[in-house]
Amino acid sequence: MCNTLIPAAYQAPADEASGLEGRPRKEFPPAPEPLPVPVMDNHTHLDFPDGKAPVGIKAALDAAAAVGVQGAVQVGCDLESSRFTVEAVDRDPRLLGAVALHPNDAPHYAARGHLEAALEEIERLAAHPRIRAIGETGLDYFRTEGEGLAHQEYSFRRHIDIAKRLDLTLQIHDRDAHGDVVRVLREEGAPERVVFHCFSGDEELARTCNEAGWWMSFAGTLTFRNAANLRSALAVADPRLLLVETDAPFLTPHPHRGKPNASYMVPYTVRTMAELTGSDLAGLCAGISENTVRAYGSWA
Repeated sequence: MCNTLIPAAYQAPADEASGLEGRPRKEFPPAPEPLPVPVMDNHTHLDFPDGKAPVGIKAALDAAAAVGVQGAVQVGCDLESSRFTVEAVDRDPRLLGAVALHPNDAPHYAARGHLEAALEEIERLAAHPRIRAIGETGLDYFRTEGEGLAHQEYSFRRHIDIAKRLDLTLQIHDRDAHGDVVRVLREEGAPERVVFHCFSGDEELARTCNEAGWWMSFAGTLTFRNAANLRSALAVADPRLLLVETDAPFLTPHPHRGKPNASYMVPYTVRTMAELTGSDLAGLCAGISENTVRAYGSWA
């Protein structure tokens, strides 16, 4: 049940409701009913604009807090967004950060001869005390092919090394590459804490994560009607390894798929998790919150 209101921060004045050339811009969905126990959004991109109105960090986090999402992990995926992340975590204590080169960006840095320098800067940025993860990094076989795959894997291995040396959590992007992601993790030796962001695997990958102690972070994709593989994975996932995220402004949960996403939308996904697992909602929220602190450390 929704309160039918879009948070004020996500509403634009009438004269700003259209995009370039008069094309309508997407409206954010209504806020969901608040959760009974607060959780954290462990993967969001506050620097990616979407919707009708630009939303500042404080306003976005205030809207999330109003529905029981008390904090978030702001995630970098290239040098620009990783620099933004370091600035953002200094501006609001409700944020922790992750910095990395996205697997689809690594080949572009390599093509310009800048990959090593970029990785060195990521390591410098990661030294900030409120940067708690290296991510998002991993493998993506959907958008990258050919020579780019070798650069992806090299970059992934280097990010694993950085995470281990700095004792940071590794936040993984895995798209159509489950087997090779697991292979590289095992060959390199996984960091102590590993999170599969926007978990996209099936029951087999979930069992692998259970055995290895790797967290599985479910996003709005779990609520999609065609997500049978995710429902099967959730059914066998160790509750101690469950996290939740938005990947905002992407992957908006049902029934608002196709509209912009934001951290205040987390309750839609959490309620779906509770329904699918037959869990008490408050108990599930408390468990997710505890898991998130174990994965990233305290927000305090």
